[in-house]
Amino acid sequence: MLTGEIRSKIDQVWNAFWAGGIANPLEVIEQITYLLFMRGLDDIQTREENRANMLGRPIERVIFPEGVYRQDRDGKDVSYQELRWSRLKNEDPARMFLLVSEFVFPLLREMAEAGTAHSEHMRGARFTIPTPGLLAKVVDMLAEIPLEDRDTKGDLYEYMLGKIASAGQNGQFRTPRHIIKLMVELMKPTPQDVICDPASGTCGFLVAAGEHLREHHSKLFMDTSLNKHFHNTMFHGYDFDQTMLRIGSMNMQLHGVEGADIRYRDSLSSSHGDDADKYSLVLANPPFAGSLDYETTANDLLAIVKTKKTELLFMALFLKLLKPGGRAAVIVPDGVLFGSSTAHKAIRKMLVDDHKLDAIVKLPSGVFKPYAGVSTAILFFTKTNSGGTDHVWFYDVQADGMSLDDKRQMLVAEEKFGPVPKEALGADDHAKNNLPDVVSRWAERNGSERDNSRTGQSFTVSAQEIAGADYDLSLNRYKEVVHEAPEHRPPKEIMTELLKLQDEIACGLKELEAML
Repeated sequence: MLTGEIRSKIDQVWNAFWAGGIANPLEVIEQITYLLFMRGLDDIQTREENRANMLGRPIERVIFPEGVYRQDRDGKDVSYQELRWSRLKNEDPARMFLLVSEFVFPLLREMAEAGTAHSEHMRGARFTIPTPGLLAKVVDMLAEIPLEDRDTKGDLYEYMLGKIASAGQNGQFRTPRHIIKLMVELMKPTPQDVICDPASGTCGFLVAAGEHLREHHSKLFMDTSLNKHFHNTMFHGYDFDQTMLRIGSMNMQLHGVEGADIRYRDSLSSSHGDDADKYSLVLANPPFAGSLDYETTANDLLAIVKTKKTELLFMALFLKLLKPGGRAAVIVPDGVLFGSSTAHKAIRKMLVDDHKLDAIVKLPSGVFKPYAGVSTAILFFTKTNSGGTDHVWFYDVQADGMSLDDKRQMLVAEEKFGPVPKEALGADDHAKNNLPDVVSRWAERNGSERDNSRTGQSFTVSAQEIAGADYDLSLNRYKEVVHEAPEHRPPKEIMTELLKLQDEIACGLKELEAML
C-alpha cells in the first residue's frame, strides 16, 4: 500500500511533466519508464558488485563495464560508469541532459539490438523530455521515492498507470484493476500454470496472477524448479504496440518477475504453430476494433471460425493457445453472447458442445468508462476437445464498488473494494459492490446454485436448454423478471398529482411562449 507521502511525490512528478509541456499520459508513463529502467539497471549492477565482493569472485553480470563508452562533442571521454543512475542524479542539469539524451539512450538501444534480456523492449526508445530543467526536476523527484521494496515498486507503477485517463489507439484501454483481481481470484492460478495474455498491454493480468501466487503459494519460492518457472517460463504476454511492451515489461520487473516473456506479436495476424496447445491459463481483455481482412488474418484462426470479426477471432485464438484441460477467463463484448451471424453461433456452439463453458459474469455497462460505454461480460471456459458442458453459471453484476459514470468514483471504503472477503462487508455494501458476492457464489455454482430460481443475480442453465435456444448466451434470455403488482393508491391522491403535473406543463408552455 502506497503512503500518502509517496502518492504526493508521484503526483508532483506527473504535474512536472504537464507543466514542462508533455501532456500525453502515455508519453509521460513511457518517459518515467525509461528513467525507472535506468535506475533499475544501476540497482542490478550494484547488487552484482556487492555479491561479487562478498564472495570474493568476479562480477557475473556486467551492465556498465569499466572503460570509455564514447566521446562527447568536445572530444572528452564518457565512461560507462558516468551513465549509471547513481552518478547521473548528482550531475548538473545541462550535463545530465547531455549524458541521458546522447549516451544513455543510444546505449539502451544498443543493448536491445544485442539481444540483452533486460533491455529487449528498448529498441525503439525515444527520449522526449524537452529541457534539462525538467529532466533534473523529475530525476530528483524519482530519486526520493523508495524503490527497495517490491510491493512499493509495484504499487507505485500501478498508481501511475491508473493516471492514464484516455484510450490509446486500436481500442486499447486499461482493464480496471479490481475486475482483473476478480478474474484471477476465480481462476486461482497454481505454481504449475503457464499463463498467457495475448493482448497484454500493461500486463495487468499477468501482474495480478503473480501477486495471487505470492499471496497464496509463497512456498513455491523455496522450490528451486518452481521458483525458476515463476521467474522465467510462467508468464507470457503479446502485444503489437512497442510502447505497451515497454510499459508491460517494466510493470512485470517492478512486481518482481525477472524474466517474463513479453514480446511483439500481432496476435490475429501471426501464425500460432509454436504456441498452440501451450498454455494452461489464458487471462485477457483484448481490443475489439471491428473487422480484419481475410488476407491479414492468421490461417490457423480462420480454420477454427471463418469470420472477419476481431472479437470472434480472439475467441478462436484463446482456444488455439490453450492446452487440453487449460482454462480461460476473458472479457468479451455482449455481441459475442447473442450475435446472430453464422460465425457467432459457431463459436458459441463450439464452447458449449466441444469444450466446457463454465460461467458467464455479466458486467455493468459503465465498468470501462471513461474509455468506453460498451456492455461486456467475462467468459470462463475450459478447453476439452470432447465437450463437458453440463450447466452454465450466470451472474448479473449490477455494481462493482464504483460509480458507473465517467467519474468512476469509489462508493465503498478501500478495504471493502474489489473482490474482498464477503465477511468484510456491511449490510448495505452489497448494493454498492457485488464482487465479493460473485466470489462467494462461484464456490456454490455446482451445488446449491442449481436449485436457485432465476429471479436472483445468479443461476445456472443446462447445456440442453442453451442448445435449444440456438446457443444464445445472453443472461437476459434466461433470467426471470418478477413483476410486482402495482401499488394501490386512492383515486383522490392520483388526481391531485395529475392536476399538479397539468399546472407544471402549463407553466412550462407559458415560459416557452415568452422565450419565443
